[in-house]
Amino acid sequence: MIYLVTIVGNGFMVCAIIATPHLHTPMYFFLCNLSLIDIFYSSRTVPKVLVDLLSPSRRISLTACGIQVYVGLFLGGTECLLLALMAYDRYVAICRPLYYLIIMKWSICYKLIVFVWLSSFITTVFPSMLMPMRVCNPNQINHFVCEVLAVVKLSCDSTHQSEIVVFFLTFIVLLFPFLFILLSYIAIISSVLKIHSAARRSKAFSTCSSHVTVVALFYGTALIMYCGPSSRFSPNFGKYISVFYGIIIPMLNPLIYSLKNKEVTKKFFVRKTV
Repeated sequence: MIYLVTIVGNGFMVCAIIATPHLHTPMYFFLCNLSLIDIFYSSRTVPKVLVDLLSPSRRISLTACGIQVYVGLFLGGTECLLLALMAYDRYVAICRPLYYLIIMKWSICYKLIVFVWLSSFITTVFPSMLMPMRVCNPNQINHFVCEVLAVVKLSCDSTHQSEIVVFFLTFIVLLFPFLFILLSYIAIISSVLKIHSAARRSKAFSTCSSHVTVVALFYGTALIMYCGPSSRFSPNFGKYISVFYGIIIPMLNPLIYSLKNKEVTKKFFVRKTV
């Protein structure tokens, strides 16, 4: 049921943005990419999890497990960078409104999106492929899916080097974009507080509310998963966290944006009159 809601919700979001001319703006172009990422991210694990629930063996091949790990790293890294790009878009719209059409023109937006996807592949998948890992018995993963932290524990060799790589990738792909988002919103808040009109301040903040909510959900769970002190939590804690940001958040994202954006809401819930 959750998977169906995720696919339908994000699919509707993509269709609404493509079919509605006045939604052809950089903000909704980036949102369309976010919805596609959520569809792919949820699809990489949920069908297999549903099959495992009905199967007593619950097996997965090394190839399929590796694909899950690489796809998860790639899409997770892409979403981190995309959320940072969306924060930059809001910064330009609010802090540099007169230059918005120049800074965020379509040719630049296309290049930024290509940069986000390529950068994620180079910083997540490429280093991982250069470090093949030998898996030893018992090859049982204490997880619902092939998560990188769970798979690393199956290595026959010392995991010290792998842990260093994971820490480095976490800093580049997770912490750096998160710091960029924080700096962007510090500048946005500073700029909005200088606006004398309460109505204009409220409107400026409302354009950021959906993005802030999505960032809080995604980065909150991801930081706990990859940067939190794992010794304080039970072995099953990571499984539940990964289910939240891998299955629940992709379902919530289109709901958050559709409910908090009047343009998207009108597309589906307001009947036109002639």
